[in-house]
Amino acid sequence: SEKLYTASPGLVNGLQARTFGVWTLLSSVIRCLCAIDIHNRTLYHITLFTFFLALAHFLSEVFIYHTAALTIGVMAPLMVASFSIMGMLIGLQYLEVEALSQNKKKN
Repeated sequence: SEKLYTASPGLVNGLQARTFGVWTLLSSVIRCLCAIDIHNRTLYHITLFTFFLALAHFLSEVFIYHTAALTIGVMAPLMVASFSIMGMLIGLQYLEVEALSQNKKKN
């Protein structure tokens, strides 16, 4: 939290930092499970949502609440979330095509 919320560090307390840590752990577990079972469409969509949520969180902290400044500590998760969203949206198209071809093989 000390490297992320540099614009207003007084607004961040230990509880918020621990909650953010738990969120980070939960989202990483979801992302690892998706990497293991990438053909699970529901899990794929949940994983994609975690990146949208992370992007929205960091953008809101910088531009709405002004608790974070655009430092490397904030830019890194913004870039990871943005590139991951793009990659997952592209990958989603391939998963849909693959699912259609597998359905045709079954019939």
